[in-house]
Amino acid sequence: MRDAFIAQLHEQADGDASLLLLAGDIGFKVFDRFREAHGGRFLNCGIAEANMIGMAAGLAMSGKRPFVYTIIPFLTMRAFEQIRVDLCLHDQPVVLVGVGGGLAYDVLGPTHHAIEDVAIMRALPRMTVVVPCDPDEARQATVAAHAAEHPVYIRLGKNGEPSLGTASLPPFELGRARILREGEDVAVIGCGPMLALALEAADRLAERGFSCRIVDMHTVKPLDDQAVIETATRVNALVTLEEHSIIGGLGSAVAEVLAENGLALPFRRFGIPDAFTTEVGKQPHLFAHHGLTAPQLADWLAANSGK
Repeated sequence: MRDAFIAQLHEQADGDASLLLLAGDIGFKVFDRFREAHGGRFLNCGIAEANMIGMAAGLAMSGKRPFVYTIIPFLTMRAFEQIRVDLCLHDQPVVLVGVGGGLAYDVLGPTHHAIEDVAIMRALPRMTVVVPCDPDEARQATVAAHAAEHPVYIRLGKNGEPSLGTASLPPFELGRARILREGEDVAVIGCGPMLALALEAADRLAERGFSCRIVDMHTVKPLDDQAVIETATRVNALVTLEEHSIIGGLGSAVAEVLAENGLALPFRRFGIPDAFTTEVGKQPHLFAHHGLTAPQLADWLAANSGK
């Protein structure tokens, strides 16, 4: 996913001389090709993330189109005030790209886990929040963010995420969900690489006679309310799935839509509980620790399907 973003950014920079890339002292080998082709447009801002956001704001005010890249906790939390005041208050078209969503930095522990970032960014006025699910969608999100006229936050995994078939879906649009799989009995509304678990769960449900609709809600803000409403009125049970705290992220956003529109059906948020993950292990081990597995997802949907 990270490499797909960089490859697309390189293409965008070829066609737009105003595009710059700012990084917080990481990703040197990742950016080798970009630096060789656009050396003067790659700025290593050092371990000074707040200053990096201020630089990006100033560049945007001068007619440039900055992309800012670093590890998620250091981007969204350490520099939150600057993002809020310099970017959102002044509505500057800066694209923030955070790498290592959720538990991607697994064994590095809670300091490097990113389980609050969507909630933080979602609360900011004028900020668009995008969580691509696979490398192709990361490319598509990069193109869309580059064309946006407001601040955008893109949340990436790391590398090695599988393709989920998004290249064959209808054109990517910010704020418009896409259907990965149709189904009538139950549904998963998810975002990010966790949608691979949703597809696996859907296969398990199909073996048990259930059809499962899977909604790729790549844009958490602005949320596609109509996709939520349409899905909730078509199925008997609904879950959200995200590699993020169950508080403030996609699950909360979908719950708000359900409540405000009087839609009542069995509903559950699958995500990281309201706790730091101090268990030690690789990402799949941590998923299992939190009950984020395809069998558990399929079991809950089957048990609440009304069939």
